[in-house]
Amino acid sequence: QVQLVESGGGLVQAGGSLRLSCAASGRTFGGYTMAWFRQATGKEREFVGGIYWNTGNTYYADSVKGRATVSRDNAKNTVYLQMNSLKPEDTAVYYCAARAGGIISTFRTQYNYWGQGTQVTVSS
Repeated sequence: QVQLVESGGGLVQAGGSLRLSCAASGRTFGGYTMAWFRQATGKEREFVGGIYWNTGNTYYADSVKGRATVSRDNAKNTVYLQMNSLKPEDTAVYYCAARAGGIISTFRTQYNYWGQGTQVTVSS
């Protein structure tokens, strides 16, 4: 059974940084794409960034490009989202997701597995 568990969220001031972690278990993720999405209150869940496990190729939403870095640690079966220069509009619940294949889709319906989410709040 695949399980994704996010951690690392919290309260941070604008301009600060956070690193979110997604610990994956239940299978090896070779051949999978791992992604981060976020959902602010009253808004749709949106793609933030993703990584193809095999190659480390990444792709980011325009809203976070240059401020976000997605990486993975094969030995720990863990994916990370490093967010810098945080803004109040980055406030959301951040979710880790996984899908088979190497296409880093921006559509949440393309992902089969989801974590429970971790809250990130950026104060101004």
